[in-house]
Amino acid sequence: MNSPEQPLPTFDEVLLCTPQTSAEQVGLFLRRCLIPCTGGDKIYTMLFADELSYDVSCRAEELFQHLQCYNSSYRLIILCNCERENSYLPSAFSHCKVHMIPQRPRAEIQQYLQHHFRVAQPSNSAAAVFKEHMCVGVVSSKRAGMGK
Repeated sequence: MNSPEQPLPTFDEVLLCTPQTSAEQVGLFLRRCLIPCTGGDKIYTMLFADELSYDVSCRAEELFQHLQCYNSSYRLIILCNCERENSYLPSAFSHCKVHMIPQRPRAEIQQYLQHHFRVAQPSNSAAAVFKEHMCVGVVSSKRAGMGK
């Protein structure tokens, strides 16, 4: 948010981890992050890394240890649920841990995201469904089973 005109991360910079995420997916992601190339100074982010299976987490740590010697200026952020900080990957990287609390007010964060997720030219796209022609929306319900 310090550079409002910078684009949001692209698909190759973010890995959304689930219990089904494979070691191959994590390996490809870590290679993009740790092997230097002409892609610029990207910031790579693993979301919910605490949900990776034990085997995948072990292999990810081994690969990280092996690849980090190729690039000393990598930029990797691993986000985890603080309630699962004792799972394998958060424990393996605990020496790098930083507790994060959003530093900006919620309204400012929402305004920033609206700037990046607004469709420039309203057209016959799904963005017409969402408020203010956003290309992303969150649909929620207080009651389960409402078909959302």
